[in-house]
Amino acid sequence: MTNSVQALRGVTAITVTPFDGAGAPDWDAYAAIVARMAGAGVPVITPNGNTSEFYALSRAEWQRANEVTVKAAGDSAVMPGIGYDVATAKDMAESVHRLGAQLAMVHQPVHPHQSVAGWVAYNREIAESAPGLGFVLYVKDARIDADMLGFLFDACPNVVGIKYAVPDPLRFGDIVAEIGPDRVAWSCGLAERWAPSFWPLGAAGFTSGGVNVAPELSMDYLAALRSGDAERVRRLWELISPFERMRNADATAGNVAVVKEALAQRGLCTGTVRPPAGTLTAQQREQVGAILADWAAAGY
Repeated sequence: MTNSVQALRGVTAITVTPFDGAGAPDWDAYAAIVARMAGAGVPVITPNGNTSEFYALSRAEWQRANEVTVKAAGDSAVMPGIGYDVATAKDMAESVHRLGAQLAMVHQPVHPHQSVAGWVAYNREIAESAPGLGFVLYVKDARIDADMLGFLFDACPNVVGIKYAVPDPLRFGDIVAEIGPDRVAWSCGLAERWAPSFWPLGAAGFTSGGVNVAPELSMDYLAALRSGDAERVRRLWELISPFERMRNADATAGNVAVVKEALAQRGLCTGTVRPPAGTLTAQQREQVGAILADWAAAGY
């Protein structure tokens, strides 16, 4: 598991799930997108994340996505997303382990009434059910603090990473400072645009949906962050930011559609998304095209 944990200190790709004209998953297109990212050296590939439309997939589709990813990912570590109720998440964890993956990412539980203690209990029960699997926890609740995370790390040594997706770098920095930067693999869970704000405070990796479209761009961005080349980070940040701003507009309604439209314009899959994900207007599709033109001019 050591190599897989180390891989978390880099780019974690969250895959799209391409659909064909009838709305069914296009597994050939999916495998090609995964293989393309693996070939670019992306260290961790996550099927069934939010960019994958996790909550719009059936259980059979979830399983098939994991299987196709494992076959297509080459040397990249595979970290499937798991979630829903505790029993389902446990069953998913067992399935992931049987498939041979060493990591799983636990989605934020979907429940309208959550306490922090309940979040801890949810993740602890799931992690304890599969001690041979490394777990990355998805933190989207600003109430989760260092004491709660430290308790989980002590109780579950197989919790090996945190995907921190609260847009508050200072709070993140306080948590890392209290727990320690080497206790687990800390990752900025808000993609490339936020990564420079989290990096000096303890993040050693970031998650990405845009990496499906331009894997070399995300990998070059990682190299710039690691080297401390502030000028190159700024240039690449300016290149990436318009794409990420589009994904985050309207409460992230078009988050997945923007990525899929970019892939469609590059001939890699259709732009189809499933409800309740939002779709793009003609003007937004043109905007995606303009961004891709800028990327192409920069060599991506």
